[in-house]
Amino acid sequence: MSREDAVIVDNLRKVFGDVVAVDGLSFEVKSGEVFGLVGPNGAGKTTTLRILATILRPTEGSVTIFGRDVVRETKDVRKMISYLPEEAGAYKYLTGYEYLTFMAHVYGVDKTALEDGIRLSGLGEALRRYVSTYSKGMKRRLQVARTLMVKPKLAIMDEPTSGLDVVHAVYLRNALREYVKKYNITVVLSSHNMLEVEYLCDRVALINRGKVAIIGAPNQLLQEFRAKNLEEVFVKVVGDA
Repeated sequence: MSREDAVIVDNLRKVFGDVVAVDGLSFEVKSGEVFGLVGPNGAGKTTTLRILATILRPTEGSVTIFGRDVVRETKDVRKMISYLPEEAGAYKYLTGYEYLTFMAHVYGVDKTALEDGIRLSGLGEALRRYVSTYSKGMKRRLQVARTLMVKPKLAIMDEPTSGLDVVHAVYLRNALREYVKKYNITVVLSSHNMLEVEYLCDRVALINRGKVAIIGAPNQLLQEFRAKNLEEVFVKVVGDA
C-alpha cells in the first residue's frame, strides 16, 4: 500500500510584478518522507516553501497539505505545520529555555515536547543564557529544536543547518533524522549543502527557473547520471536545464 500524499503541489506559479519566481512547479511528497528542494539561487525554492507555509499566496495552481488547500483552508493547514525560515530570529530577552517553554505553550504541547526541544538543541547549559548572547549557530539550533519539538505533521525547513559549524551540523542532521522517523514527521527542506541533502532526503527535486528539472531518490540520481555525489548531478541537470 502506498503512503498517503502529505503534500501535492500542482502547476504552481508565483509572479512578483515582472518576475516569475515559480513557473508551473509540480511535485508530491509522501507522508513520513523527507523531501528536498535543491536549486541555484533564484530557482524558486524559498518562494515555494513560503507558499507551503501559507505566508504567500500562489498566483496560479494549487497546494494541498494532508488534503487541505493552503489558500481556502489556511487555518487548518497552520495547525498541521511548523515553518523554519532561512533567517529565523528568537526573542533576545528570553533565555533559550524560556524561549522553548514559551513556544511549547503557544503550540499547546506537553512537557515531553519541551524535553525533546532541549535535547534537540544540544545547547546544554547555554539554555540558561539570554538569546541575545547566542551566536548565529546557537540561534539556529534553538530554532530547529523549536520547529521539530511541536511534532508537526509537516515541518517546512529552509536551510536548516545554515550558520552551523561542521560538528554541530552533523549533530543536528543526526538528531533531525532520528526525530522525524520516531514521530513520523513529514519534512520538506531546502539546502545548498549537497552532503546534507544526500544524507537526509528520501527524494529530491532539482529545480531551476521555477520549474522541476528532475525528481528522484539520491541514489537513483547518482546512478542515472553516473555521478559521485549530488553536486555532480546538480551541475549536470542545472547546466542542461
